[in-house]
Amino acid sequence: MRAIVMKEFGGPEVLQLTEVPDLERRAGHHILNIHRSGVNYADVHVRGNTYLAPVELPYTPGNEVLGTTPDGRRFVGLTPGGGYAEQAHLHRRVAWEVPDDITDDQAVCLALQGQSAWHILFTAAAVQPGECVVIPAAGGGLGSLAVQLAKNGGAKVIALASTPEKRRLAADLGADATVDSTAEDLTGEILEAADGPVQVGLEMTGGPQLPAVLAAVAPRGRLAVYGFASGEQKDLPLHLLMEKSITVSGFWLPNLYADRTALPASMEKLFSAVRAGRLRTITGGVFPLAEAATAHSTLAARTHTGKLSLDPTK
Repeated sequence: MRAIVMKEFGGPEVLQLTEVPDLERRAGHHILNIHRSGVNYADVHVRGNTYLAPVELPYTPGNEVLGTTPDGRRFVGLTPGGGYAEQAHLHRRVAWEVPDDITDDQAVCLALQGQSAWHILFTAAAVQPGECVVIPAAGGGLGSLAVQLAKNGGAKVIALASTPEKRRLAADLGADATVDSTAEDLTGEILEAADGPVQVGLEMTGGPQLPAVLAAVAPRGRLAVYGFASGEQKDLPLHLLMEKSITVSGFWLPNLYADRTALPASMEKLFSAVRAGRLRTITGGVFPLAEAATAHSTLAARTHTGKLSLDPTK
C-alpha cells in the first residue's frame, strides 16, 4: 500500500510518499481502508519533533481517519499515528461507526477536532449557559466547530480570527462578536466586544495571544490551553493567576482515550448535532495522499477555512 513516511524531522518536504507492506490483522483493531485522513496541527508538531508524545522514525503521521472495513462498515476514529496511508489500524475503543446520513467529509471533522472542541468547552473549561467565551482560530477546523458548540450551549461567543473572511464565517456560524486576532491591543478589543471581562478564554497559539486572552479573563474565570500553534510556549504570569483567582486547564485529547464513556457519548452528540443541522462542518480542502506536504504548507499558512484532509484513494 501507499503511505506517507517521515525518515527525518523537518519541513513539509520530509513527508514522502512510499510503498509499504499491507497491514496484518491486530487484536482489538479494525483494519480500515481509508477514504479521508484528517490533517491537524498535531501532525505539524509530529513533523517538527515538538509533539507531546515521543515519535520514533521512520514514522507515518495522521491521528484521525475515516474509511471502511473489509466487510463494508464505515468508521471514523483516532489512531496513534499511521493515518496518512491507504490502510490503518483503528482500535475498537476509539472507533465509531458512521451513520448513513453523515457524509465522509462531515465525519472526518468530528473524530479529533470535533471531540476536542466538545471536551475543551464542556469538560476542561466547563462552559455554562450565559457565560462569555473567547474562541481562537474561529475560522479553522476546531474553532469553527467550537463557535457553534458554545453557542448551542447557551454561551456568548467572542470569535478571534486573522482575516475578514474568517471573521465573516465565524459570524455566520453564530458568534456574537468577532475580533481581529492580529490586533495590536487584542485584550482591549476582546473587552470591548464582550462588554467587559469574559468568564472563559480558550487558547491554542502559545504565543503573544496567550497573555492577551488571559488578561481579558474575569476574576474566578477559566483559561483552557490546548496548543502552541505559533511554535512558542509562553509562561503564564503566576501573579495575575493568583490576583484574579483564574483556573487554568491544559487539554490533550489522548488523555480521554481510556475513558469508556466520555468519547462515545460526545461523538453521539456530535453526530446528532450534524444530523439536526445545529453543527455545520466546513471543508477547507481535500488533497490527494501524495500532496500531504502541500496540505501541511496550507495549514501553516493559515489561508484556508475549516477542515483539511487527505484522500488516500487518489
